[in-house]
Amino acid sequence: MLKAQVGQKAPLLAVSEWVQGQPSNFDQLMGHVVLVEVFQVNCPGCFLYALPQAVKLYQKYSSHGLIILGVATAFEDFDKNNLKNLQRLMDHGEVIGETQKWLSQHDQLIGNHLPFRIPFPVAMDRLRKRQNEIPQAEMATFINDRIPNFQTLPESEQHSIWQRVQNYFQALEYHAETFETFDLKGTPSHILVDQEGILRQCSFGAGTDLEADIVSLLNHG
Repeated sequence: MLKAQVGQKAPLLAVSEWVQGQPSNFDQLMGHVVLVEVFQVNCPGCFLYALPQAVKLYQKYSSHGLIILGVATAFEDFDKNNLKNLQRLMDHGEVIGETQKWLSQHDQLIGNHLPFRIPFPVAMDRLRKRQNEIPQAEMATFINDRIPNFQTLPESEQHSIWQRVQNYFQALEYHAETFETFDLKGTPSHILVDQEGILRQCSFGAGTDLEADIVSLLNHG
């Protein structure tokens, strides 16, 4: 699998199905700044912060050359983070699980429905069922990306971490291609690509400087 690298041409998004809008990808959007908002249906933070931010950016900058795409992924809770619940979200604004619970507690729902509509195209990440054991190299990369000093830890602690990571990977029934290609750390995350198709950002969490970064790219196009 080709891994994305900031400063290099962005790999194409791997999509199983577009549930809203026309199918699109980076190679079709040259000349535009492209923001991809990556979320899970069962992810309260995605709906409290990241998606409302993306909607505001769409409203403010889509007429200035910004394209926004949504990609719903799944790296956990596969019974909730699935195509059926994504379709219900896009068709009716209906939320489920922890998203419904947290948005209700924050008075962010009308019934079980979002008070806003997601206006940009949205697709489901391509999920593939794991056929074989997870490669040791993949688990090692996962650990080293998150614990840079792993090799300096006591052997007993290394063993404990390795066992937890192994259990974590074994619990993943599927792997999500776009999520893994861009080496995302969780949701919400965003992918930012410039007018030349070059990957500029892959960031986990709410993008505090995202608007300024988008404006900078739009102004230098």
